[in-house]
Amino acid sequence: MAIFLIGINHTTAGISVREKVVFAPEVVKSALRDIEVLLSAEGAVILSTCNRTEVYVECTFKVAETLSRGAAPEDTDLDQFRRVMLKWLSGVHNIEQTELLSCCYSSEGREAVKHLMRVASGLDSMILGEPQIFGQIKSAFAVSQEENVTGSGLGRAFQDAFFVAKKVRTETAIGKNPVSIAYAAVTLSERIFSNLNVLNVLLLGASRTNDLVMQHLSQKGVAKLTVANRTLENAEQLAKQHNASSVLLSEVPSELESADIVVTSTNSQLPLIGKGIVESALRVRKHRPILFLDLAVPRDVEEEVGEIADAYLYTIDDISSVVTDGVRSRVDAAIEAQEIIEKGVDNHFRALRSLNAVETLRAYRTKASTIQERELEKALKALEKGELAEVVVANLARSITNKLTHEPSVQLKKFSEEGRQEAFELTSELLGLNQK
Repeated sequence: MAIFLIGINHTTAGISVREKVVFAPEVVKSALRDIEVLLSAEGAVILSTCNRTEVYVECTFKVAETLSRGAAPEDTDLDQFRRVMLKWLSGVHNIEQTELLSCCYSSEGREAVKHLMRVASGLDSMILGEPQIFGQIKSAFAVSQEENVTGSGLGRAFQDAFFVAKKVRTETAIGKNPVSIAYAAVTLSERIFSNLNVLNVLLLGASRTNDLVMQHLSQKGVAKLTVANRTLENAEQLAKQHNASSVLLSEVPSELESADIVVTSTNSQLPLIGKGIVESALRVRKHRPILFLDLAVPRDVEEEVGEIADAYLYTIDDISSVVTDGVRSRVDAAIEAQEIIEKGVDNHFRALRSLNAVETLRAYRTKASTIQERELEKALKALEKGELAEVVVANLARSITNKLTHEPSVQLKKFSEEGRQEAFELTSELLGLNQK
């Protein structure tokens, strides 16, 4: 079994493409089952966030020869995996394969595990070192665990990635400075509005991102915070933590009339704010401007809103550019983190190689135990017949020794006949002998 990866992220595609391949939470489980059947996979994990969609799969990809009929003889397992998965992603998301081809990346084995560890540690994030990705990966893995599709190898890779990510956080300064999408959003707000203390902020979605945004805004002393969510109970829970108000999403059109900043971070597959309701709100506001910070993928705010004179629309891609200074201070820490990751990858595969010996050792121990039991049974029968104990014990020891050394002796003679000197050296090392 090998681990394969295919993905698309903020470095390979803009938001207009990324939002097309997002897996909504309610479809992830069925998608995992599709992959399990499609590739006869032992394990699969789908990581789908604002900045990336990645699929990790553990399988023996020889099955691809039947799935991708007509594959070129020189195609590698990775080539076949990429071809099959591109076709599947295209069908699932109703997007042309050619559009995905130019922005998808793929890898297997060591490179796939290294990529996973980089992502978990925040080194591959839009904002270097941001901490939210760690929780997102753990959540994605938990879904696969619930569906029992983690696989032994993939499960071990994710657990090792979690260990390495924690080590990076504790042993480097990668997360020392407050740099995140939430922090960037508030920083941008400060650049546009000179005084946040007199502003009303409307937040769409009771997400972890909006929770962080509210923490930063509360510290800045904004006049009013309002959370809008599809489920009022969730909005109330988040609002209570930050002394904010809560409303349903259906109340957003009227709430826009008093909102100076609108932050959106929902899982909606369709835009929640369109050009029409923004224009209506601006008329009521007598064209006092509204800043829209759309942190969602797919986007919550229609692109056309950005064309309105008094509406200022920033997407997650736009917002990331405001934290360059904070990220710069993390570059040295990222170098240290990369060293930790390299060691983590080495340790992961060293452990895997050691596991390869387990089955052989188990089989050898079983064989030795079988010999022991058979010879002991013979010895006990001999004692019952009245044979001398000294003779019985001597015969038992001799018989066990002969049977344990018989097969190695036969193989060593064969190696000698074939001139395989390296086999003698390995045998000497294996048996702890001192050959000269």
